[in-house]
This record gives sequence, structure tokens and C-alpha cells, in this order.
Amino acid sequence: MARLLLFNKPFGVLSQFTDKNSPTQRATLSQFIDVKAVYPAGRLDRDSEGLLLLCDDGRLQARIAEPRFKMPKTYLVQVEGDPADEDLEPLRQGVLLKDGMTLPAEVARIDAPELWLRDPPIRVRQSIPDSWLSITICEGRNRQVRRMTAAVGLPTLRLVRWSIGDWTAEGIARGEYREVAA
Repeated sequence: MARLLLFNKPFGVLSQFTDKNSPTQRATLSQFIDVKAVYPAGRLDRDSEGLLLLCDDGRLQARIAEPRFKMPKTYLVQVEGDPADEDLEPLRQGVLLKDGMTLPAEVARIDAPELWLRDPPIRVRQSIPDSWLSITICEGRNRQVRRMTAAVGLPTLRLVRWSIGDWTAEGIARGEYREVAA
């Protein structure tokens, strides 16, 4: 039976167990996960937070991470600005990025979600409003959601991956993990 861990990755933590490339010791998964022989199924940028799946089964890892399997990933995204529905339409159609056109995303404005506090907190500017979006994609390009929102004039302030397929971060505290049936 494959092992599968759902980890709520904090902001500032690398999606790997070691950091050999940095002269300063950055936070890694080894500071939070004491389970041997599990590996991340995909990545989550250091400045993003939320659900990261880890497993010990290569097939499962590929099914989760490989874009060809089109597993949906939902992000809760705090953006700079107050977009109208028509401002979000380009995201729903696909956005042209430097590495090509994205697939259409499911996008909706949402109320501010009840999340854990981020450390450090995002920068708040009195004169510029912010809002929250739910964005679901089935690709996994490098920094894709951030690049998509920037391309439509809505810079990302906070990015939380909430779900991958049927697995969610719900009920998992920041920096904690839960083992589930694969």
C-alpha cells in the first residue's frame, strides 16, 4: 500500500528535503516531515503555501504531478486590484505567457477565506484594493498562476494551493501533515 502525506506547506519553505545550493540554510521539508522514503509529487514555490502531496510510490507520484494526467489544482489567490467578471475572462479563455498559451482555467471571485496567518504577512497598501480569486488549473508550469494573474494586470499577493484532485488542505494546520489512504 502506497503512503500518501498531505502537507500544509508554510510560506518560505522549499519543496525539497535538503538545500545544498544555498549558503544560507533555508527551511526545507525535513524540518516538518519525519517520514522516511516519501517524496514530493510536484512542487510548490517557496513563496507559495498550502497543499503539497508526498508519496512513496512512483506511479502515484506521476499521476499527481505529470501534466498529461490533467489533475486539477485549485488555488486561493489574493490579488492586487478589484477585478470585474469581464477582467477575469482572459484567464478563463487561456493566457499567452512567454512559454505559450495556457489552458483555460476555472476562475471565480470569492470572499476572503478563513486561512492561517502568513508569516511574514503580505504587504498592504491603503490606496490599492485587493481581492480573492479561486483559480483551478490542470497544468503545472513554473509559477503559472502568478504569471497568469500578472498577465491580466492582477499581481498576486498571496498564493495558497487548496486542493489537488480530491485532496485538500482543509483541517491541516500550517506546517502539519496528515497521512491518508492513497
